[in-house]
Order: sequence, then C-alpha cells, then structure tokens
Amino acid sequence: MKKSFSLLEIVLVISLIAFLYTIFIPKTKINNLDELTSKLSLYLSHLRYKALIDNKYDLDDPLWHKKRWTLKFFRCKENVGGIYYVMYSDKNKSGHPGAEDSLKDPLTNKYIYSSNNCNENNTNSKYVLITKEYGIKDVQVSCNETTSLGQLSFGNDGKIYSKLSAFNNESEEYEINEPCTIKLITEKNEKREIKIHPYTGYNKKETIK
Repeated sequence: MKKSFSLLEIVLVISLIAFLYTIFIPKTKINNLDELTSKLSLYLSHLRYKALIDNKYDLDDPLWHKKRWTLKFFRCKENVGGIYYVMYSDKNKSGHPGAEDSLKDPLTNKYIYSSNNCNENNTNSKYVLITKEYGIKDVQVSCNETTSLGQLSFGNDGKIYSKLSAFNNESEEYEINEPCTIKLITEKNEKREIKIHPYTGYNKKETIK
C-alpha cells in the first residue's frame, strides 16, 4: 500500500506542476507574418529542388519554357478580396494553372494551390491564402515584369526568371541577374522580405522596419 500511495503522490505532483505551468508560464506567441515568411521560404526551396530534377526542355516544343516550375501571386475574386499564391508547372501553357499542375506540400500532401474563390478545402494547402490566413494586404516582387502581382520561375539549370515569354524560342528571356525580393505587407503595415539570389536560388528571410 505504501508503494502505491507513493506512486499516486508522484503522479499528483507531476500533474500539479503541469497544471501550474500551463497557467503561469507565459507562452511565446508566433507572429503570423514570421510564420508565413518561413513557410513561403521553405516552399520556395522545395519548388527550386523540383525544378532542378524536372527538366522541361522539349526539342519539339518551341514554348517548352512556359512549363517551368513557377511561384505566382494572384488576387482573389473581387467579391472575395485578398491575395493567394500558387506553385505550379503550366502543362497546357494557358497561364491558368489547375490543382493537377501544382506542387504538393511534402508534409501534408496537399496542393500548393487555390482558385480565385480563395476557399479552404481538404485537398489544397490553406497556407497559400495569405490574406485570409495571415492578414497580408500587399505583395511586392522587386523584379516583377508582369502585369500581375509577380512571379518567379525556376529552370533545371538553376537560373531564375521573372516572366515566361509567350514567344517561340525565347527560353532565356527575363532571366534575373540580381537578387530579387518578395516583400510581404500586412494590414497592420508589418513587413518582411524574402531575398532570392540569381543562379543559386538561395533565399533569405529579412525583417523590415
């Protein structure tokens, strides 16, 4: 009996300590913007790796370069509002990727994709809905040469492109030769940057004051 009571006392003490810890020890709150920046940085590394092992070159297709693995930012439908992004290879070269064209999150196996309805569902990663999930009001891509919010495309040779040419045999157009930054701005005007370096695709997170 004495041993049983001793064990019970130990369990009670551990339970009490755990309870006091949850009540009195302050928790570190994760900043939403930092979480988004880290997630997007990891996704970019995964996208670059996918591009390196998946050569899209096709001698018989003069527009093969439009299938390069790409990160692109979009606006949600006007009646919804907000911003989202997709990571994809545009197999039909239409400029409007579907879920089947998109990269998958290696941890959740969900598509890094959304339609412009910007709705959560069981097959797509919620992390792409950057206004809905993280309060992002604007995205600025420093090397943007498109009429949209911006994109970055990765070649299997390590090169990075700010746009994919719509013309035949222009696979080397719009290569970036200087670091390109993705600036994320919240509704509270907090800012973070991800800097992507040319040739290597190395990306680095930065806080902006």
